[in-house]
This record gives sequence, structure tokens and C-alpha cells, in this order.
Amino acid sequence: MGMTMTQKILAAHAGLERVEAGQLIEADLDLVLGNDITSPVAIHEMEKMKVDGVFHKDKIALVPDHFVPNKDIKSAEHCKCVREFALRNEITNYFEVGEMGIEHALLPEKGLTVAGDVIIGADSHTCTYGALGAFSTGVGSTDMAAGMATGKAWFKVPAAIKFNLTGKPSEWVSGKDVILHIIGMIGVDGALYRSMEFVGDGIVNLTMDDRFTIANMAIEAGAKNGIFPVDETAIAYMKEHSTRSYKIYEADEDAVYEEEYTIDLSTLRPTIAFPHLPENTKTIDEVTEEIKVDQVVIGSCTNGRLDDLRTAARVLEGRHVKKGLRCIIIPATQQIYLQAMKEGLLQIFIEAGAVVSTPTCGPCLGGYMGILAENERCVSTTNRNFVGRMGHITSEIYLASPAVAAASAVAGVISCPCRLT
Repeated sequence: MGMTMTQKILAAHAGLERVEAGQLIEADLDLVLGNDITSPVAIHEMEKMKVDGVFHKDKIALVPDHFVPNKDIKSAEHCKCVREFALRNEITNYFEVGEMGIEHALLPEKGLTVAGDVIIGADSHTCTYGALGAFSTGVGSTDMAAGMATGKAWFKVPAAIKFNLTGKPSEWVSGKDVILHIIGMIGVDGALYRSMEFVGDGIVNLTMDDRFTIANMAIEAGAKNGIFPVDETAIAYMKEHSTRSYKIYEADEDAVYEEEYTIDLSTLRPTIAFPHLPENTKTIDEVTEEIKVDQVVIGSCTNGRLDDLRTAARVLEGRHVKKGLRCIIIPATQQIYLQAMKEGLLQIFIEAGAVVSTPTCGPCLGGYMGILAENERCVSTTNRNFVGRMGHITSEIYLASPAVAAASAVAGVISCPCRLT
């Protein structure tokens, strides 16, 4: 009986020839990640443990990104705690304001995540790095503390689901539509504590930004991780961004999968997740009534990358945000922000009546930079639309791609580029 990609990576890091689903293992870590919300808790836990230093100053990444630049005294204190810990322990990969970004876009860009790695992060969307063929998963702050102290973590080896992607997406269909379609199909607990392994000839038609988006939202189906095979596109990305060596793992032909699905990407349509769960999906063709929108957010660890901004700019160029509607655009990193400026994208956004923010997670979790008032509706490229997620408990969040979000900003109602005149 063979092993999946995820199982092979975990076996190698546990020093074992093979592992099976359900087995408890202790694995070596290549990277431990924390942000300004989760790191202070982990740091305080390390103080209780009376640990002298960290296991490896180069294998910890601390990225203040949720409330940065600081929105209030409490967030400033959190960031101060992280900053002082990083300086005290000479953490190599600490990213201060000016060099920071949204963690799950920043780490691959900085070359800190490569194929074959085992990565934990005290943030649920750490599963993003599976796009590069790594095993990466979110953990709690106490597990982060143990990881920073020892360089190891305990795992229960996950079973797997195989998603065979075929065909080529049509215009205005992106990775966001793919993963929303899948979550709508299997539900928010459809992959509970299992590995979502994406295979098939359709993967060649997905950009790295598409893959990062899909892997990022594996957690929204309850998955332990999402992972893609390492092809020429992934290798080219790693060679461009990283000097680290990587290792390619491939699933055995007789690997065991608890479920298998085949998805023809050419049949997918722009997809929206209606309140209040990511599984509550409808295609744009099923949206027949006019749903008035008060705010649009384009950004986050899911859709704040360069491809996302280019798509939004294609839609917004020569058009204007609907009067009375707020459109907030957030490049995910300083490098993305700079490249968007060089390409003239920021000018397009501003001339269209949008506002451009520095990199931050702010509005995604209802932190700042876009809080919703009572009964307001937002079309957002973020990854969660739970009750009260972005503000008032009566507000509503509609998850969508940058194309749908930008078109909705222009129309003032949920729309897509194909509906704009």
C-alpha cells in the first residue's frame, strides 16, 4: 500500500520509511511562522517553559501583518512584544513595517518555503505553501511555542482526498472560483483533517497565484493541508524566489485516497460564496436578483497577489466605482505594491475611485481598514464570510474572485465583467 505526497513528506521528516493515515508521529520542522496576534501568546508560553532561546534563528518567521501599521495601543503592544523577542533571539526572518507583507504571500516571495518542507504556522491559512509541494498547516500558539523551542511538532498523519483537475478555465475564472466550487461541492467539513491533494493535466493551466489561492482555502473545507505536485511552473517560481534546495515528493501509484473527484475546469463559472459559510456557493448565472453592495475588498492572503491586482485593473480601467460604494484594494506585500505601481495599476485603481492600502490583513478579520456597519454588504476576495467576520453581526460578506469583486464595485450590485457594458 503506497503513500500520498503528504504522507511521504511527513515520513521523511519523522525519520521513518513509511507512515499510515492516523499514525502519530513527531516530525522535524523546516519553518515555524507567527504573526502579531498569535506570536505574543507563543512567546509568553515559551517564557513559562523557561526555554533559553529558539531552536534555529533562521527557521522562524515573525510577520506582523494583522494590525500593522498599528491601529491602537493594544496592537502596538503586541507588535512590541514580537519585535523585542525577534531582536533578543536574533530572528533572521522578522519583517518590520516597510518590509513586511501579508504572511502567506510574503514567505513564498522571500523564498522561505519550498517543495518538501514541513511548515507550521500559528495561523490557519498556513496551508497556502502546499501550492509549492510543501506540507504546511496551521497550529495553535502553544504548538508554535513548542516548535520554536524544539524544532519539532507532533502530527496525526492525515488521510487524503484526490482532486483530479482537467481542462482549462475560461476567461474570468480563476483559482478562487475553483476552490469555491470545490468547497460548495464537499462542504466546509468535507475534508475534515484530511489532505486535499490536487492532480491532473488541468494544473498546467493554473498559475502559481491560482494555486496559492486554492491551497490557502483548503482549511475552509476543514482540511489539514492542501498540496500540489511540483511541476515546471512551481520549479520556476522557486528558482526565481529562493536559494534554498528543495525536494520533490510524488504520490505512489497505489496511494490510498478515501475519496476522489474529477473537476473539468472548462465547465466552471465565476462563483460567489453567499453568507454565512464558504460552502454556500452560487455561480454568477444563478445570481438573478440585484444584490446591492456597500463595500468591496480586493486583497488578503487569498487574493492580494499581482495576478489578482492585474485582473482587478483590467475590470476597473476606464470605469468608476459606483457612487456611494467603498472599494478598498490591498496589495499583499511591499514588492507587489511596488510592482503594481510600476505597471500603473495603482493609478487605475485611484482614478476609478478606489483606495489603496498598505499590506495588511485588517478588514478580513474585522480588524480595521474596512469594518462593516449594521446591515451592510461586502463583496470580498478574502476567505471567510462567517457571521460578524468583518464587522457588525448583521452585515453580510460575499466571497468572490478579484474579477467579480471589481465588477461588483462598478455595478454597485453583485456582478461579473461579462455583465458590464
